[in-house]
Amino acid sequence: MNIYAFQSTLMLVVLVALLAIKGFAFINSLTYSAEAYQAAGKLTKQAWCAITGLGFAAQLILIGSSPLGIIHLIFTIASLVYIADVRPALAEVTSRR
Repeated sequence: MNIYAFQSTLMLVVLVALLAIKGFAFINSLTYSAEAYQAAGKLTKQAWCAITGLGFAAQLILIGSSPLGIIHLIFTIASLVYIADVRPALAEVTSRR
């Protein structure tokens, strides 16, 4: 197997995975109400929608660049923070008991 073909395939897999993570975080941030963000003690809905939306847009616009570039890494970390910290807090606040 050619090493360049392997590297290209690996970068494509990483690109698709990061695009999926950022897309999920953006769409999920839109589904909760602004009051849920306030009740959870997190940044506002507008802030998280802007952060995750910009990350998703940057991934789409810069699709030809390396998925390991600084812009991609910053927005990937922000999306992972949303998924790991904010989303569970929002789900806890909005769950019906």
